[in-house]
Amino acid sequence: MSEQPAYDRSLIDAMLSNCRRATLPYQQAHRGDLFGTAFWFNDLLSEDTDGTATYYQYLVTAGASTRCSIAEIRMRPELSESALSANSLLMTDFQQGWIPLGDSGVSVLPATVLHALARRKGWAWATDEITEGLAAKAEDIEALGDAPVSAYVLGHDVGPDRTQREQAVILGEVMRSGDGHGFVWRGPVPQGCVGAPVFVGIGLEGRNVKLVCLGVLLSREGGRRAGPESCRHLPSHPRRNAEAARTGSTHP
Repeated sequence: MSEQPAYDRSLIDAMLSNCRRATLPYQQAHRGDLFGTAFWFNDLLSEDTDGTATYYQYLVTAGASTRCSIAEIRMRPELSESALSANSLLMTDFQQGWIPLGDSGVSVLPATVLHALARRKGWAWATDEITEGLAAKAEDIEALGDAPVSAYVLGHDVGPDRTQREQAVILGEVMRSGDGHGFVWRGPVPQGCVGAPVFVGIGLEGRNVKLVCLGVLLSREGGRRAGPESCRHLPSHPRRNAEAARTGSTHP
């Protein structure tokens, strides 16, 4: 019998402290059967010598979960700087707004769309974002090795009435996939959690551990590979990759 993975409560606390407002549950409108979780991601474009950074903001999710024309984003009070008048935000032309990043199975939505919707309704978003500093770097991915590693998904399950999309921490583990294009997720995947961010801890000197966002939880049909649910690395510079996807060009 294989050993159960060791979960670190301090990593879970750090994830919730820094990323609780980073996730958005969405679903096909009019009681459809498509559910997913997206998350805010800040793409660092440049940083001046005085430390001033320029970002471009996206939502990131699994492309397979965006295939509907009208979607509802389920809201919660902590996501707005003022009181909300409704528990959901309706988005038309939903699928058309998402940009697939090649055959990775990951899609991104420029956050300007969501900010514009909020402005028209007289409120502003209050969110956490996955940043360059939290996203796993090449050396972090290399440090994970080939053995299974404890992992944590921050997603939104689907409640009995289909409108209750409570945030949940899903415990599992990831293992490097045989094709070299990400990791295999081994653990439960509640309905509605596909597209959510996956976190792991990276060991440091002195028995310290740092939290990193490893990637995006994909469904069996998402991306280049089939089989078990997989975790794709976070997109590197999605703005550049999104522009390439729209124009058919390539970037180094």
